[in-house]
Amino acid sequence: MTGTGFVVLPDTAAAAEAHAVAPWAAPRVLSHASGRPWLVGRWSPAEVRVATAGPVQVVVAGVCPVTTTRLSELTARIRTVSDVDTLAAALPGACHVVASVGGQVRVQGSLTGLRRVFHTRIDGVDIAADRADVLAAMTGAGIDTDALAVRIACGGLLPAPLADQPLWSGITALEPDHCLVWDRERARALRRWRPPAPEAPLSAGAKAVRDALTTALHDRAPEKGRLSSDLSGGMDSTSLCFLAARNTPDLLTFRWGEAEAGNDDAAFATQSINALDRAEHLVVPPGDLPPLFADPDALMDTEEPYPFVRTAARTRYTAQLLADRGARRHLAGHGGDELFTPFPGYLHPLLRRHPLTALRHVRGYAALKRWPVLHTLASLIRPGDEAAWWHAQAEHLTDPPLRKRRPSLGWGLWPLRAPSWATGTATDAAREALRRTAERSRPLSTDLGQHQTLVALRTSAPWYRLLARPFAEAGVQLDSPFYDDRVVEAVLGVRVSEHAGPWRYKPLLADAMHGIVPASVLGRGTKGEFSDEAGTGLRRNLPAILDLFTDSALAAHGLIDPAELRTQLLSPQADNAMGIALEPLIGCELWLRAATRPTPAWRSDDARTPAP
Repeated sequence: MTGTGFVVLPDTAAAAEAHAVAPWAAPRVLSHASGRPWLVGRWSPAEVRVATAGPVQVVVAGVCPVTTTRLSELTARIRTVSDVDTLAAALPGACHVVASVGGQVRVQGSLTGLRRVFHTRIDGVDIAADRADVLAAMTGAGIDTDALAVRIACGGLLPAPLADQPLWSGITALEPDHCLVWDRERARALRRWRPPAPEAPLSAGAKAVRDALTTALHDRAPEKGRLSSDLSGGMDSTSLCFLAARNTPDLLTFRWGEAEAGNDDAAFATQSINALDRAEHLVVPPGDLPPLFADPDALMDTEEPYPFVRTAARTRYTAQLLADRGARRHLAGHGGDELFTPFPGYLHPLLRRHPLTALRHVRGYAALKRWPVLHTLASLIRPGDEAAWWHAQAEHLTDPPLRKRRPSLGWGLWPLRAPSWATGTATDAAREALRRTAERSRPLSTDLGQHQTLVALRTSAPWYRLLARPFAEAGVQLDSPFYDDRVVEAVLGVRVSEHAGPWRYKPLLADAMHGIVPASVLGRGTKGEFSDEAGTGLRRNLPAILDLFTDSALAAHGLIDPAELRTQLLSPQADNAMGIALEPLIGCELWLRAATRPTPAWRSDDARTPAP
């Protein structure tokens, strides 16, 4: 949804009074059958569908290509809030679903967290919203400094569920596989979804993925304006382009030109462009693009730190360029890597069920990626449990970085290590948070490979939720179909070991798109690389970055050592690790400055209002 977002209120008189503290001067209001306010906020009518059947009302908000007639049919079958499960399972896309059923209320987001739900309590009444900062504005919540310290001490890019904690005190994030159900003023979080068993063979799984993606892209064009799509030359965005072109007579493809001679994206993109004669193609030369890390002091978001600082200026430039060309919805291949490149944890269940096949995979990875065979096998034999993994991260948080060529075979995606500029205050708070996470975390699947895929999706989806906001400010809705609930379910249902391994690149997506995408793209074994360009951008904008941390809000809160940070920034860089670590740090610095202003930007009704 574009705009500031929405608040969900239960059907009680006390909740109706909470309407008065909503942070909008003239909000839109949808009412319960009783006439009391139900949804309050600011949204675009084009992105909301409402269906009513007697005392039952359903709102679907976000990307959901469902007709009003179909939504009405599904709504008519609802008798209790539990029946919303059936409705939600029949909806394509990634969306919020809010239902009012005879006075009972239920709300949920999407399975990956691309559409999130937050909740808190005001004057004895539980309320929910799609943005944490909206609830913070309503409650006057302060900053949760410990939650911010975790982001600093763990390197910024936190895995789920550690990253789920909002940075505002007293605000709670709903887990993506849960829904929130009210009993009068009280709301309960209930588990609503479990992943399918990964039992389908590759051939059947490819057909299921093909069907899910075909359905998803069948009616993706906006009601007004053009549909645009990334066409980088990679398999993910190219697949979306060819599927969209089947149903969209006015498709606009877009790509950034490469500045690095070794990047072969252009060759594969050109082959796709030649095969897509029904579309208009826009390629922006690298010299026309803002450099990476340009305008490092520009605030991108007020809810939480923006994760893509180095490309922020390019994102704003791209969004406006697409808007000027008439685009109102833009397809992106985000989520394709997380879905179609299984993490190494799949080897653990494979070793138990088919040890010779697992050994063959390990030997293949040893040749391709130089994995140490004995260390890998030892880790597979003793994977431990999820709680032990989180405790290990707390214990080793300040250890030196691990050697690079060791695979992630535990219950996380990468080892958490504190950067040298994180203070003892930050690392102490982070250790406590890691230990608390160990006590309350639960595996997302009993299959370690599927668990890692779900962690990757739930970790990355909120990043692209934030990326959508600068597009929305330009009037373009960023759409990532690989995060659609039905697409995710189709992929999760496939045997992980059959679409993993060192011999083929993304075989599940390649087989699903056979006959639709050019064979040369589906057989591609390389990936575009931008580290040299990132290094150049960092050096070019280093004075502005150093200036940003001269009077650091993070340092004032005792979370970073600015002298150590300056030393690291001015030291020779052997690789792109500094740039990667710097992005979330800048995001945290800018967010903290905005949140601690006398009149924070997120409280101002005149502030720019990005999409949730």
